[in-house]
Parts: sequence; structure tokens; C-alpha cells
Amino acid sequence: MQHISGISRQQLQLSSLEDKINLDNPVRFIEAFLEHISLELLGFTTRILKSEGCPSFESKVFLKLYLYGYLNGLRSSRKLEKESIRNIELQWLLCGIVPNYHSISDFRKNNPSGLKKMFKLFVSFLKDADLIAGETIVINGTKSWVHNSKKVNLSDLPNHPKYKTDFILSQLPKSVVASM
Repeated sequence: MQHISGISRQQLQLSSLEDKINLDNPVRFIEAFLEHISLELLGFTTRILKSEGCPSFESKVFLKLYLYGYLNGLRSSRKLEKESIRNIELQWLLCGIVPNYHSISDFRKNNPSGLKKMFKLFVSFLKDADLIAGETIVINGTKSWVHNSKKVNLSDLPNHPKYKTDFILSQLPKSVVASM
């Protein structure tokens, strides 16, 4: 036997999600942070369930998902949904709940001020705990639109329309140019 062999995929394993998440994993911090803040003070309201239909998700589920996405650079609702299916950390954090992308997006759309307050509180808490330095002030997210048609391309300057106009004006008599 020259190679290390893995576990058979069909073999039953008796382990919990708790065993697979290290004690120093950031998802544990997110869980502890959200357990100790008041969602009502941040502007999140508890919705009263209707008698018919499927019950809604708890607000903390979405907040955990957004904080995880914030720490890992995931902003898209569809990417957050995908990660909640395949990522063991998110499965632990959300207790196996997998909200669909539309619910994730609707929560963001319906709670903009609460999310803004929560992220400010989260960042200030991370700074106070010396977990982040907070030295980066601004990141430029400008997107430039480039247009490189034959009329705008400056690589062939003598044939550029601007220079053709200047050449034509230089060939005209000075009396005609002065009257323009």
C-alpha cells in the first residue's frame, strides 16, 4: 500500500457539525456577537406569522449569513445561498437552515437601515477588540467604461479627426479663419 487512502463515501460517520468547527473559527465569533445584541434596538422588527403558508426565517439567520458574507467577501444573494449549501461553517452557523436567494435578497431590501447599524456596530466591536486595525479608509470601486472606436483611438494621431480639422484650418487663408 503506497498511497494514503481516504474514507469510503458510503461509510456512515458519527460526527456532528460541532466537531468539525474549530474553537477559534470566526463563525463562533459571529454566533456570539449576534446572541448578545438586541435586534429591536437596531431597527429589526419581529414579524407576526400568518395562519397560512410556510413560517418565515428568524432575522438572526439572515444576519449571520450577511456577517459571514461580509467577512468572506460574499455579497451576492445567490452566492450566499450556494455557500449555505456547501460550506460546513455556514451549515454550523445557520444550524442547517438553507434560505433561498430570494429570501436573502428580500431581507436586505426590507431592512437597509438595520443592516447598516448592525455592520457599524460589528466593525466598531472588531476595532475595540483589536481584531481589525481599521486603517483602510476607502477602497476605490470605480468602474471605467472604455470606448475605443476608430474615431476615438489616438494611436494614429495624424489621421485622427481632431487633427484633420486642425490641418484643414491651417490650410485656409488667415482672413477666413479670423471671421470664424
